[in-house]
Amino acid sequence: MRISGFKQVILVLTVFCFLSTPVFSAENTGASSEASASEEYTLDQVIVLSRHNIRSPLSTKGSVVDDLCAHDWFEWTSNPSELSLRGAMLETTMGQYFRLWLEKEGLFPENYIPEDGAVRFYANGLQRTQATARYFSAGLLPVAVVPIECKVGYDEKDDTFIPNVYFLNDAYMQDALEEIYEVGGGEHLEGLRASLDEAFELIADVTDMKETEAYKSGQYGNFLEDTSTVSLELLKEPGIQGPLSKAVSLADALVLQYYEEEDEVKAAFGHELDEEDWKTIGSVLKANLDIRFGTPLLSVNVSHLMLEELCSEMKTEGRKFTFLCGHDSTVASVLAALGAEEYTLPGAIEPSTPIGVKLVFEKWVDTEKDAFYKVNLVYQSVDQLRSIQPLSLEDPPMIVPVHFAEAQADENGMIPEEELIGLFENKIDSYYALEEIYGDMQMDEAA
Repeated sequence: MRISGFKQVILVLTVFCFLSTPVFSAENTGASSEASASEEYTLDQVIVLSRHNIRSPLSTKGSVVDDLCAHDWFEWTSNPSELSLRGAMLETTMGQYFRLWLEKEGLFPENYIPEDGAVRFYANGLQRTQATARYFSAGLLPVAVVPIECKVGYDEKDDTFIPNVYFLNDAYMQDALEEIYEVGGGEHLEGLRASLDEAFELIADVTDMKETEAYKSGQYGNFLEDTSTVSLELLKEPGIQGPLSKAVSLADALVLQYYEEEDEVKAAFGHELDEEDWKTIGSVLKANLDIRFGTPLLSVNVSHLMLEELCSEMKTEGRKFTFLCGHDSTVASVLAALGAEEYTLPGAIEPSTPIGVKLVFEKWVDTEKDAFYKVNLVYQSVDQLRSIQPLSLEDPPMIVPVHFAEAQADENGMIPEEELIGLFENKIDSYYALEEIYGDMQMDEAA
């Protein structure tokens, strides 16, 4: 069934909380201005690039997720790929937290009704992204009517949020694939596959895959032995074929089921999994993002439209708050293109872009009117997701700082505005240089 109106969700949120014993234990890092701000700085603008919150699996009946699992999946509260009821409540909660923080820092007055142009909400056209933006706005601005910008038809994909390959020729493809193979440990991702053997075996065990007719008949090949390949096509997302693609679909469904199902054993189809087991399953999701969107040549290619959008928002006069809602691939490709340094997310199953994660760019101005940015990943821990824990300044979401090799922060975690914008402009220029670089290379080879 489809999700009902967000007003009902807000009402449910105030009275509903699952009572369960946490499997994960994680404390907020405390390394962000969301928790406290120096008196030397004033918050001037916030830009959020968000992944949608909890959805039902993308796959439907008769898909690999259904065929390679010997059990019935969780009864979802939404249609395939749509935001779930829990996802709606969690996103409203996150919006409420941001409201408290922005009021505390003086960016918003209480019960703020934005003036024209001060606040912008823009989301991909898919139901889960549009709905995520709507529920976040309900928590952030509960007494304001907030339009959600959409540049395509309902349930259509907006290129700004989709990391497609926008430049491609033979010379570029060869170099891009070589970068991927270096990460994957070989042409068929042999090294990556070896590192994921434990995850593949665990997924097969949890789903009791070997008991299914699809596995026995070889309908989907040999999940535990076949090789995986990568493909690049113009105006399409980088693709993976073979067991890794199937493992990603199954891992995605298992992780989402764990968020939704109160009974931990039932969530794992009768198996008792600990924290490390769930992280092992989640490692497949990170591998998928790293291969498809994480290499230097691919990341600047697939993310350049979102980089331009973010950079434009940074330069928009009078803008106080921006919310852009896309997908894990949207966030992952932007981080990769900007050269984000390795980070660890406490309390998360998905190691790099947890469900509902926000990449937050905070603009601060000092007493000399110089501008700086703090960049953080803000997300709800597994316990907060599973319990629908109310968030507050005293009980915040998880907040982890993001650092960039080419835009160094000072001892206060502040990046000078010109350095961060310069980083964006450099990576955007890197995309437009591809045609010149690889066009010339192609002509030289032809000559």
